[in-house]
Amino acid sequence: MKLEHIELNQLKPSLINVRKNGDTSGQDLIPSLKALGVIQPLLVRPNCEGFEVIAGQRRLNALQAIAKTEAVDAVPCIIMEDGDDAKAIEASLTENIARLPMDELNQYEAFAALKTRGRSVSDIAAHFGVTERLVNQRLVLANLHTPIRNAYRKEEIDGEILRLLTLASKRQQQDWYKLFKEGNEPPTWKLKSWLFGGEEIPTSHALFDLDDYKGAITSNLFGEDSYFADPDLFWEHQSQAIAALIEELEDDGWRDIILLDVGERWSRWDHVDTPKDKGGKVYIEVCSDGEVKAHKGLLSEKEAKRLALVEAGEKAPKPERPELTISTQNYLDLHRHAAVRTQLLKHPQTALRLCAAQIIAGSSLWDVRADKQKANTDAIKASLETNTAQAAFAEAKAQILELLEIKNDPDRPLVCHIPHYGRGLNAHAVFAKLMTLKDEEVMEIIAYLAAETLPSGRGMVEGLGVMLDVDMAACWKPDEVFFDLLRDKEAINAMLADIGGKTVAKGNLTQTAKVQKSIIQDFLSGAGREKVENWMPRYMAFPMTAYTKRGGVSAIEAFKAVKKHYSV
Repeated sequence: MKLEHIELNQLKPSLINVRKNGDTSGQDLIPSLKALGVIQPLLVRPNCEGFEVIAGQRRLNALQAIAKTEAVDAVPCIIMEDGDDAKAIEASLTENIARLPMDELNQYEAFAALKTRGRSVSDIAAHFGVTERLVNQRLVLANLHTPIRNAYRKEEIDGEILRLLTLASKRQQQDWYKLFKEGNEPPTWKLKSWLFGGEEIPTSHALFDLDDYKGAITSNLFGEDSYFADPDLFWEHQSQAIAALIEELEDDGWRDIILLDVGERWSRWDHVDTPKDKGGKVYIEVCSDGEVKAHKGLLSEKEAKRLALVEAGEKAPKPERPELTISTQNYLDLHRHAAVRTQLLKHPQTALRLCAAQIIAGSSLWDVRADKQKANTDAIKASLETNTAQAAFAEAKAQILELLEIKNDPDRPLVCHIPHYGRGLNAHAVFAKLMTLKDEEVMEIIAYLAAETLPSGRGMVEGLGVMLDVDMAACWKPDEVFFDLLRDKEAINAMLADIGGKTVAKGNLTQTAKVQKSIIQDFLSGAGREKVENWMPRYMAFPMTAYTKRGGVSAIEAFKAVKKHYSV
């Protein structure tokens, strides 16, 4: 059996186990489900329409009733496998759930007590027979201001307010509690807006010298509190100050500094204290009202576990979050592949030697097959078709086929025209035709075949790109697909610094990745910015270089493995 969260619309009652007597509506469960969520998982098994519920019909009916008026999260379910005993599983669940306190705060305290003894979230979930999501939800209550927890215990506030307040910073919780004691707190339906929208930015939250701020500042009648009247100008100055803070932390020896998005929720409870010399990171939290907090010397539990494995001599794990997504790397691989193999056509002597090397040492493509240039998405495929090197390569193929008197099929590579691929060609006839051609013509064909069988995304492309001094600017321009695929905010900000200068990059450090990418595009098009001509990202250079220190870029790793064989 396995525990998973399944969307409500995928769950149906089982026809073999529908209750025949008593109230099956589950109406009495609705208040508990709204307050605490689904604590005891439903017991289900797959069927052709999703999953049928073997045990938990009343919970299912109650959830379906709730879903008519409000959104319902995916439901925790235990999926039975062939051979599982439903009665045994249900009995085990009932025994475990019986140990679980029914009050949210009691659950938090029970989970937190086990957490302090070194038990992981998965261990705690197994101990009580609940999902890891439920454990995580309860542990978030550690962020609550103590008086707020006490107010909940006294039933002065309800569970909905309690959960919303877990999203707030400590200062916001204190401000809310002060209003609550005065009877002036925002109503529940306005609480989230109060926490995250339309907040005034107090001058006390500025990291920069107020003398440098040229905008207006407002204050109350007593002059005790003052606020920035121009939020955009504030954020420009605050971004510069945050950039300076990051530089100070780097100078102080912190290697990994994570800048969270403005208003992004961050929980201290699921991080472990770790010194900087052991890989501890700094998390910079930026509240929506401008408050900035630097949490130093921390690692997520998962990272801490990986670090422990490395120290124990285990195999080093892959980076948790590589700089580039798989699709972005695929995009770069294909465009670089197109440029290198087209350049190879101009160097038949090199291509001939490449063929010889692959014959002697073997190659992943030397069956012989052409690289399929498989694109992960239709957008990447369409982008590749705009690459001028790709068009030049297709034209070279057409000329060779004409030379060999073979009918051109644009959808098939040249090397597929061999007998065991069933293309109907006679190898002897092709050989006889080759014998009539000049050496220069044969060398051009050899160069083309070597290029067509050059595997994309491998060290050979990177090495040849360096050796042949491939100029990506001659065949590729930054397009919408390239920018759509960029996801890493740290890399995007570094890219903005390359094209627009450090001042612009620092001034927009807290902006979203989407905004920063649009600024880069403005520089390229000259829309409201000084136009930058012939800009190439580091990802398109030979050799490729990264924008962050995290690694995980396949082309860079591929070249590292073969770098000693090429002069850089």
